[in-house]
Amino acid sequence: MMPKNVLGIVYSNSYDSCLKDLTQRRTMGSMLYGGRYRLIDFVLSNFVNSGMTNVGLITNSHFRSLMDHVGNGRPWDLSRKVDGLYLLPPFNPSNAEHDSTNKLAVLGRIKDFVKSCNEKYILLSDTNFICNIDLSEVFDFHSEKDADITIVYKKGTLPALENMMSLAVDGNSKVTGVAVNPQNTENVNFSTNIILMRKALFESLIADAISAGYTNFEKDIIQKNVDNLNIYGYEFTGWGCEIDSVEKYFEANMALLDKDIRKDLFNKDRPVYTKVRNDMPVRYGIQSKVENSLIADGCIIEGTVKNSVIFRGVNIARGAVVENSIIMQDSFVSENVKLNCVIMDKDSVITPNKNLSGDKSYPFIVGKNIVI
Repeated sequence: MMPKNVLGIVYSNSYDSCLKDLTQRRTMGSMLYGGRYRLIDFVLSNFVNSGMTNVGLITNSHFRSLMDHVGNGRPWDLSRKVDGLYLLPPFNPSNAEHDSTNKLAVLGRIKDFVKSCNEKYILLSDTNFICNIDLSEVFDFHSEKDADITIVYKKGTLPALENMMSLAVDGNSKVTGVAVNPQNTENVNFSTNIILMRKALFESLIADAISAGYTNFEKDIIQKNVDNLNIYGYEFTGWGCEIDSVEKYFEANMALLDKDIRKDLFNKDRPVYTKVRNDMPVRYGIQSKVENSLIADGCIIEGTVKNSVIFRGVNIARGAVVENSIIMQDSFVSENVKLNCVIMDKDSVITPNKNLSGDKSYPFIVGKNIVI
């Protein structure tokens, strides 16, 4: 199967509520990650690296920053005369918040867009699973198994998210059972919500479910059809992280300090593309000290940084000590400030002589544009 014959559908507001303090004014897809990226970058890069050229980006609410970031799709070579990147906002903004918890309603909302596309297959994806996956292998697997639906899964602890699926898979990779939010959450095959199927089947399943008054995609589309359709599971064995809480978001950023994880996620054969920002190189002051940290371009580092992820344009003044923290772009840490296990959102400022500390299991959050 040719990946170019696959329509990509991305749900940008997937599980916004699990990062309430950070997604009040943005979607999950536009969450900053790893010094210079957004979560949407990994999904779009996985698509285009596999040859997909037609992508629909579903948005429900708070999507201004997402629109600013993705633009016309040029960084991912999705600015095209034919196909490309399509933003799919809600037709009725007053219902957007309600629809955000009803994936069936959201998918039903875009039925006209899906129908207008000529691709034979459709690939659904959320934005809160960070990975670098070769989707062409998933396409080949789907064809070899003659599957109706292929679900990409990963072994591990079930993420603490609503309607998460745990898959029972036999020796031939066929899904024999689906549990939604099961009590057993350890060492399970949890769905990454990367799902491939024929477009005609997708349209039929969505239309039938909506006409029957169903509201749950996982239970009413996947679970109810385990015995009726050939559903297969494709195991993803690379590094991946499902964002289900602020703690997991913090952990996912800190994981990048491990060079083996960085090498796996930022595979040179499958680059991760993002919006380009022209910045000067990092400027380090005479008294600066940096240990085991990621520092993006455009930063001015005059203090001490340890075990931290520093985004573009951050200024850390002389005498400041930043440890085990995430400082998002264009933030300012003043003189003699001490930060430990802190997440500073964009354009925030910590005034001199402050001491802020959280814990790796409960990071202290400084909101966007906040001055402390």
